[in-house]
Amino acid sequence: MTMGTFAVLSIGAAYGMRLGLATIIGYMLIGVFGFDVFAGSSAETFGMTYMMGGTGGYLVGYVLAILALGYAARQGWDRSIGKMALAMVLGNVLIYVPGLIWLAMLYGTDAPIFTWGLTPFLLGDLVKLALAALLLPAVWGLVGAARK
Repeated sequence: MTMGTFAVLSIGAAYGMRLGLATIIGYMLIGVFGFDVFAGSSAETFGMTYMMGGTGGYLVGYVLAILALGYAARQGWDRSIGKMALAMVLGNVLIYVPGLIWLAMLYGTDAPIFTWGLTPFLLGDLVKLALAALLLPAVWGLVGAARK
């Protein structure tokens, strides 16, 4: 289990749409230039080669999730555990859908796409989603209390 989705969802909610998008684009550019910033990349597979492999669709999903979580935060959803959890679920869906579509394009629809790209990650993502949904409203509560 990596903390990639936790970081993406948290950055989207905490940074908002613009700063979150700039952050994720910066992260991807660092990866494009060959730095080993992606989970599972290696000296043999890095940069655009890695990004166009099985992870490519999920990276597109990261951008979509950042935008969705930034928008939800702008609407005040980051102040409520329930709304933040719902936004996190939506963010996860926005990560998985392009990821699974990309896997299907790479390996064909007859391949076990859900077995490869979804089911192994659901339990870990549930834990990360719950952590982020609890953490963000709590942090905003602390910030608000510190300002008084």
